[in-house]
Amino acid sequence: MSTSIVTGSTGLVGKNVLNELSINGNKVVALSRKPITDLPKNVETLEIDFDTFVIDGKLPPCINIFICLGTTIKAAGSKDNFKKVDLDYNVSIAKKAKEAGASTLTLISSIGASSSSSNFYLKTKGELEEAIQELDFKVVNIFRPSFLVGQRSEKRFAEGIVLKFAKIMDFFLIGSASKYRSVKVELLAKTMVSKIDSKPGVNYFYFDDLLK
Repeated sequence: MSTSIVTGSTGLVGKNVLNELSINGNKVVALSRKPITDLPKNVETLEIDFDTFVIDGKLPPCINIFICLGTTIKAAGSKDNFKKVDLDYNVSIAKKAKEAGASTLTLISSIGASSSSSNFYLKTKGELEEAIQELDFKVVNIFRPSFLVGQRSEKRFAEGIVLKFAKIMDFFLIGSASKYRSVKVELLAKTMVSKIDSKPGVNYFYFDDLLK
């Protein structure tokens, strides 16, 4: 049985990826700062301190790595801390996954990600994409969703307002603009897992690529 490792396993996307991998019968290792309760079957937790781990940590043998770790500037406390989590931690974990035998990397990024963007968030996501590609995995699947729709463990007041607006705007986002539609996180996770065996190289996925 092949092993998949998931970062950001307590987050909105990561939790759903864990569930999908478990349903498919994969052996899964969830990276986490603390114990996770009510884990799906076939899933075990590897508790780590990220600051220590990036220096001398090792991952168990694996075939797939799902990079779902992310934060917000508000939660991180500063742009520097945000970049440490969203860029530095993720790149370090990806490197260690490659060393542990992973050939496929799946990354949750964002619509509009670009290292040349004037928006700090999108610029960081773009830098992450570029750094991941330089690691030369056999398969790199990069998902670029727009606004994510799902049940978060924490409430975000501003997101509630944006969600209501997004549901209205979705009706008007057609044709080439459809990639900006809001995305149900369960559907996103299901597609991420289904694309493990994608063609070699770097593959980008948008709204229209999600399983219907």
